[in-house]
Amino acid sequence: MTSPKQVLKSVGPKFVPFFKTLAIYFVVFIPEENPSLLAMFIKCLPILSLLLFVLMHGMSLGNEYTFSRRILIGLIFSCLGDGLLVWREFFLYGMLAFGVGHIFFISAFGFKPLNIRLGIPLYIASMLGFSIWLPQQALIYKLTVPIYTALLVTMAWRATARVRFFEDLWTWTKLCSCVGGFLFVISDSIIGFHMFYSPIPYGQVLIMTTYYAAQLGIALSVVDSKASYIREEEESRKRQLLLDESEQEQESIIGEGTDLRHRRLGTVGH
Repeated sequence: MTSPKQVLKSVGPKFVPFFKTLAIYFVVFIPEENPSLLAMFIKCLPILSLLLFVLMHGMSLGNEYTFSRRILIGLIFSCLGDGLLVWREFFLYGMLAFGVGHIFFISAFGFKPLNIRLGIPLYIASMLGFSIWLPQQALIYKLTVPIYTALLVTMAWRATARVRFFEDLWTWTKLCSCVGGFLFVISDSIIGFHMFYSPIPYGQVLIMTTYYAAQLGIALSVVDSKASYIREEEESRKRQLLLDESEQEQESIIGEGTDLRHRRLGTVGH
C-alpha cells in the first residue's frame, strides 16, 4: 500500500503550480458579482494545473492509463463548467459540463465492488435536500437539477465504495478520491443553498475552498492507478492460471475414471 509519505514525495513538486494558482485565485479574489474573462481565467487556473499534474504523472492510450484518461477528461469538463459558471446566465450549461465530467469520474471509479448499502443513504439524503428548496424553483431546474444531483451522488458513492476499508485493500490515493467525492457534494450543496435558497456569508470562499480540495483529491487518485492496474492484471492472470489448472485436474480425474470403467467393462466381457 502506498504510504502518505511516499505520495507526498512522489507528487509534492508536481503540485506546486496548483498551489500557486490557488493562491492567485484567493489573493486576487474577484467577487462572483463581477463576472469577467479575467475572473474566468483566474478561476480555471487551479484546475488547469491539475490537468497538467495528471499529464505529468503519465498518459498514453494503453489500458494501464484508462483510469488516468477518464480523470483527465472529467477535469477538462469541470474546467469548462468553471468558466461557464462565472456568468449566472450560463448556469445550466455549466451544470451540464460538470454532469459530463461526473460521468467520466464515475467510469474511472467503476462499479466494483458495488456496495449498494452505501449508495442508498446518499440518494435518500439528496432527495431530502430537494424537498427544501427545489419546489420553489423554475420548471427547468426541477427537471435538470435532480439529474445532475444523481450523477454527483453516484460519483461520490463510487469514489467511496472503491476504498474498501474492511478488506485491507484501500490505499491513500483511493482515500483521497473518496474525500474528494464528498467535498464535491458539500461544495455543490453550498452552491444550491447559496444561489436558490438563502445567501450564505462568505459563500464564494466556502464553495471554492471545498471545490478545489475536492478536485485535488480526485486528481490524486491517478498516482498509483497504473500500479493498481498492473497488480490487478497479475492477480487476474494468477486466478485464471489456477482455474485452468483446476479444470485440467478435473478433466484428468474424469479421464482416469472413464478409463477405469472401460477396463472393468472389458474384464466383465471376458
